[in-house]
Amino acid sequence: MERIGYARVSTQDQKLHLQHDALKAAGCLTIFEDQTSGTRAKRPGLDKVLAKLGPGVVLVVWRLDRLGRSLSHLVEVLKLIEAKGAGFVSLTESIDTTSAGGRLVFHMMAALAEFERTLIVERTQAGLTAAKSRGVKLGPKRKLTPRQIEHGRALLTSGETGHAVAQSLGVSRATLYRALGPAS
Repeated sequence: MERIGYARVSTQDQKLHLQHDALKAAGCLTIFEDQTSGTRAKRPGLDKVLAKLGPGVVLVVWRLDRLGRSLSHLVEVLKLIEAKGAGFVSLTESIDTTSAGGRLVFHMMAALAEFERTLIVERTQAGLTAAKSRGVKLGPKRKLTPRQIEHGRALLTSGETGHAVAQSLGVSRATLYRALGPAS
């Protein structure tokens, strides 16, 4: 099986030497890398390594946190690897999806990620419900006060253009007409 390595550090000050040494010792002849925060969605090195994966290829990382931004992102990437027929190895955590035990660990991680997503949704819904019951108005703050809306309506009725009225109120024409409602 061909082993391809992926290494990532968060800043330019950090060095990739430790990861490169570990990946070479694990049999990786090709190593892709990124020097960017794991929270960034765009990682060219990761995109390249994922494009090279297929049956008979194993992606090797030094640690799980070098690959995924979060547990859910990590599971998403691992599902992509699995869908391509490739394997995955994390050296530090001793996870190897080319074995039955490694696949079990992967599926447990996927279940935990799904559980985490469900909890987040439940907490968000509970928070929104509690806020509504306290009378909190949800959504973006209104750009125009009721008084400004009435003033804008009066100006339009007196013959001012929509552009001029919107400009005087410091909003776009679309915002003005949306605030005035369908009768405008």
